[in-house]
Amino acid sequence: MTTDTSNLRLQQQFEFLSEADKLKKIERQNILTDSSRRENSAEHSWHLTLLAIILAEYAAEPLDLFRVVKMLVLHDLVEIDAGDTFVHTAEELTQQAEREQVAASRIFALLPPDQAQDMLACWREFEAGHSAEAKFAKSLDRVQPALLHEATDAVIWQKNGITKTQILARMKEVRENTPRLWPKVSAIIEQAAAKGRLHGS
Repeated sequence: MTTDTSNLRLQQQFEFLSEADKLKKIERQNILTDSSRRENSAEHSWHLTLLAIILAEYAAEPLDLFRVVKMLVLHDLVEIDAGDTFVHTAEELTQQAEREQVAASRIFALLPPDQAQDMLACWREFEAGHSAEAKFAKSLDRVQPALLHEATDAVIWQKNGITKTQILARMKEVRENTPRLWPKVSAIIEQAAAKGRLHGS
């Protein structure tokens, strides 16, 4: 690799890393456990990687933990362009998925071609949700908000008019892919319903 090529590669990597910093500005609907403010997407991604490390023993299948962590660090970078949406309807999910596909193509293309291809493939693997790693990662992406809702008395579910049916549909990944975590998440949902935090419960 020549010096010019090496310099270009490093410049592209720095450009991508600088762009990734914008994830810190994307606010999510969920609030911190102390209810002081909304979390941002970078904080969400960090918390998910910690969940993966701590809860790896509850995975239903043997997996490559580093790949899980890689997926969780990358999966929400698309929100830099697409934003975070409190999605629960099929139409909202479709619209969000379309925005995220466009965002993924732009953001990962900032990297050198080999890394761009690898990162985009990892992001798409997460989205497809077929591999053991993707199943576990997607499940944790549902568990983390439930953890926050438990700590904050599910006020965001109530504020957004979320129903128990919507939550149960949203938690399908947990129920099917990490059954050992489902009793805990189910208990959080039932507790919120009992307190009247879920509409139509």
